[in-house]
Amino acid sequence: MGRILVTGASGNVGKYVAHYAIMNSQEVTVAGIDVNALTEIFDDRAKVAYLDFTDCNSFKNALEDVDRVFIMRPPHLGDPEDLKPFINALKEKGGIRLVSFLSLIGVEKNPIPPHHKIEKYIEKANLPYCHIRPSFFMQNISGVHAYEIKHFNRIVVPVKKALTSFIDAEDIGEITAKVLSEPELHQNRGYSITGPEAISYWEVAKVLTNELGREIIYTNPKPSFAKKYWITVRGLEKDYSTVMGMLYMMTRLGTAKKVTTIYEQVMGKRPQTFEQFVKKNKDSWQ
Repeated sequence: MGRILVTGASGNVGKYVAHYAIMNSQEVTVAGIDVNALTEIFDDRAKVAYLDFTDCNSFKNALEDVDRVFIMRPPHLGDPEDLKPFINALKEKGGIRLVSFLSLIGVEKNPIPPHHKIEKYIEKANLPYCHIRPSFFMQNISGVHAYEIKHFNRIVVPVKKALTSFIDAEDIGEITAKVLSEPELHQNRGYSITGPEAISYWEVAKVLTNELGREIIYTNPKPSFAKKYWITVRGLEKDYSTVMGMLYMMTRLGTAKKVTTIYEQVMGKRPQTFEQFVKKNKDSWQ
């Protein structure tokens, strides 16, 4: 039996992909640039390997005995060309049964985000693939946007009344692990996965208010203000803020409201609700 390589294994999704793949009795290699962090997370449950997409010399060891791969694009690599050498290395290696790339919902029809070109690179390399195209992570609320909620009881996201079919990163990881554990059943497909419902950020604020016991307000800022705020007040990188602003602009146009049943079809159960997510992550906003 070959191995599953999980890149970005210390991240929101990658750690769950690795965890559930191990739970599925698969041999797993977890890889990234911070080997110490990976060792601390996984201990002896998985092989730990150094991998830097910009360093071709790191590919060979990470790919040893690997026949299935989960690719997570590091946020700091905004140019899709940065992942091309690694994709080429997978093609040259041969014997790859499945490449599962963490993409974006709707990206197959939207050439602007880098994920679109990365999907095309994988397909042109004639690698068997299953693109995972989730809606917005619930972890965005407990991650990048937690600061405002925690300290100022407000949400700073510029989408007006647009709806978002949030999905828990744990659910993304679990379905991806299943796909990689039974690769022949999922070859050459794109799975657009969402949570069970689409809600507005006013509803997000309401759920947070009810669960945290204090009023949380959705500020509904203009896109230009939000981007300036992220960069000048929060100190987020300009490129990161630009990509985030672009994704939220797409949300304003209604691209994140779609609700699918793919998760339920593959997993045989419903994805977690936003209320369930908030209940189990209250400490993120305390």
